[in-house]
This record gives sequence, C-alpha cells and structure tokens, in this order.
Amino acid sequence: MAETNENGKTQTQLDSEHFSPYRPDGKLYGFVCVVTGATQPVGKAIVAELAAHGAACIYACSSLPDEPYATLFSSVTAQHPNTKIIGYPYKITSEEDTLSLIDDVLNSWGRLDVWTSSTGLLGPASITTTGPRDLLNAFETNAMPAFFALKYAPAAMQKTTPKGNYPNAAPKDAPYGSIIVVTSVAGLYGGCWSPAFTMASHAALGVVRSGVLVLKGTGVRINAIAAGQIDVGVDLKGSGMKEMQGGQFPPASLQAAETQKRTIGLERAGKPEEVARAVGFLASGFSSYITGSELRVDGGAGVMNPLTVPL
Repeated sequence: MAETNENGKTQTQLDSEHFSPYRPDGKLYGFVCVVTGATQPVGKAIVAELAAHGAACIYACSSLPDEPYATLFSSVTAQHPNTKIIGYPYKITSEEDTLSLIDDVLNSWGRLDVWTSSTGLLGPASITTTGPRDLLNAFETNAMPAFFALKYAPAAMQKTTPKGNYPNAAPKDAPYGSIIVVTSVAGLYGGCWSPAFTMASHAALGVVRSGVLVLKGTGVRINAIAAGQIDVGVDLKGSGMKEMQGGQFPPASLQAAETQKRTIGLERAGKPEEVARAVGFLASGFSSYITGSELRVDGGAGVMNPLTVPL
C-alpha cells in the first residue's frame, strides 16, 4: 500500500502481506528476480537460495552462453518445481542487453523485484602486468553491470501488477525492489589480489553508495555484499594463471589452512551458499530499512587485519 506525504510524493508502506518476510510460503513468494553470473559457483548458489524462499521466476543470466544450464535447472527445479528458472544469455557490459532483459521480464511477468549483480574479474595479479585494457576490463566487469542495474531496474521495480496465473504467483500492490551488488572486500581496502581488481571493486561500492540518493522515493533499495575469501572450488593444480585471473574471487587455495586459521575470525574460507544466504536477506523484507550498506561476508577477516592474498 502507499500514502502521500505533505510534498505530494508517494511513500511506500511495506505492511502489505505480499512483502512480509514471515509468509509461510516463503519470504520471497511471488518475486521475479534476475541473477547475473548465474552459472558461476556464487551465482548458482544465489539462484538456489532465491528459489528456496518462494521466488516465482528467476532469470539465470550468464555472459557465457555456451555454459550449460542443465545442472542448474535440474538441481533447483527438482527441489523447487514451482519456481521457474529461465536461462538467459546476457552480456553484462551491454546497455542494450540490459534493456532487452528488462523488457522481457516485464512483458512476461509484469513485475521485477530483485536484481542481483554477481560479477567479477580478477585480472592481472600485479601492476607491472596491468595495461590500460586490463583496467578497463576490470571496471566493465566489476562495476558496469551494477551501474546498469541502478540506472534501469528501478523503473521496472516500481510497477505494480495483479496476481498472475503462474505458480507461486502473488500480486504486487506497492513499489518494491532490491538491487544487490555482490563484490569483494577489495572494495573496502587495498592489498587484495591486484590494483585493478581493488580499483574496480571500489567502483562497484561507489555505485551502491551513490544509488541511495538516486533511489530516494522509489521504494527500491540498493546494497552490496563484500565477500572475503570464498571457496569457489578452483583447483590451482588444474588451472593456469589466465584461468585464475578470469575468476570472481581469488582461489581459496592460495591461502593455506594455517593462514586461514590465523587471519580469518571463523578460521576458514566461506562457501558460495553463505554468500547466497546474505543475498536472500537483502532481497527480502527482513532488510527493509537497509540501503546503501556493505554487508561483509568475510568470516571476520576484515576487522582482524586486511585480507591479503599471497602470490
């Protein structure tokens, strides 16, 4: 529901039953979501998390159209058959692709509720091997998708709609949206992997912070998850430097178990599922008064000492 304040602006009131995080059928029941990087370990976990909480539809977006969606479809739909997973090849750095995706979402479902930008590119490990193109690639991959989400998703998120005739359908009777930028603790301090990665991660957080003013009065929130050492299953024995540089996070195996125990409060690397649970919180009404924030998912490493990855 909504009410008008003294300045004539509409204020969203999220006391609607359709946005209650305590719904017995799931805190995201009826939501239509977009997840970029959905075929990567963290993205896959996010898709599964949103489906577990009753999302009606999840656009599983990937900039690598040749990557298989079969495993993602079978594992998620087997457990949550009423959540429709749509594999969507999508170039995350393309403004046109972003607009086409939003048009597709609105034409098919009439609403958009959650946009998770889960992207990342480590790039070269040192300044001496970093050229201008490497820096541009880092900014394009780590910050540009968040910028496009902030620029274009809110207008779609403000649209209301009656209840549809698809599984897990619910009406949307008030403007609501949550944009979640999954980035790295490299955006909070220096010394994590490389200069280009650190600069681009700071830029991603800049999108989130500037987004608070941009989104005033829309009913849409924007927040970041600053992930620390996450074990995404990369085995350094089976990959070279080039493959490692293309990852979203530094491989957890770069830090020995003894190092993790010494530098991380919880004494271990995190799991993709633990990042996804934080996404589920920020997507739902449980975080209704949180916007412009960085939620650290780093096991406490950042408050003990800056997380550095030995090369």
